[in-house]
Amino acid sequence: MAARLFLNPRSGSGRPSAEELEAEARRHGIDVHVLGADDDAAELARSARADALGMAGGDGSLADVAAVAIERDLPFVCVPFGTRNHFARDVGLDRGDPLGALAAFQGEERRVDVGRVGERLFLNNVSLGLYAHLVHERERHRRRRAVLARTRALWLSLRHRGARRFTIDGEPVLARVVLVANNHYDLDLFNVGERRRLDEGLLHLFIPHGLLPETWEERSAASFAIDAARARVDSAIDGEPVRLETPLEFRIEPRALRLLLPPEPG
Repeated sequence: MAARLFLNPRSGSGRPSAEELEAEARRHGIDVHVLGADDDAAELARSARADALGMAGGDGSLADVAAVAIERDLPFVCVPFGTRNHFARDVGLDRGDPLGALAAFQGEERRVDVGRVGERLFLNNVSLGLYAHLVHERERHRRRRAVLARTRALWLSLRHRGARRFTIDGEPVLARVVLVANNHYDLDLFNVGERRRLDEGLLHLFIPHGLLPETWEERSAASFAIDAARARVDSAIDGEPVRLETPLEFRIEPRALRLLLPPEPG
């Protein structure tokens, strides 16, 4: 199998280093492209001569290459190399062992669902409202090299903690947060938990109630239409800040991604 791995050296800060991961991948016979700051991973993946595509990065790095793998009907490998790696966790990878994840290039295929908002693919979820605002504020302060960017973003977001107006499938809704997820999450106070499966074929929409999210209203469907008072809304797609034009059309693509996983031991 001719394999191409794209590596985002800016995703993680732990061990192994990007250089160590690249060297180990090459020892496995995998062609590695270390992404520069201006590289477009999707365009590079479209033109890559490969029988399988992989991405080494955090949650925000994966979707672009996964989308091309779907376009080209190629298997996809996720190498956890970021700060959160929720997708890797939910498909059963050891988030602390990116080197071990390279074995997936010679592994077993599993079909999993993906979500889309418009034409944009997401592997985990899309958030609107307070959390999305926090992500955008954190990114703005990060770009200004603020040391306490996350704390300052949270403080600024809490100043705007009032509910916002959305329309969900034609129904007016007041909500501080709207979360649309690829399959079902186990949710807790301030915590997006794990998904037990990624092939249910349904989106799940969550709305928290109360100043603290003591309870979550949940809906499930193959698609959702969400509108807002503004022409463009702040959102967080797999934890990355994005501005989306309304109305928003969400849909599930059942078992669209040919995910490769490391062989089972023994």
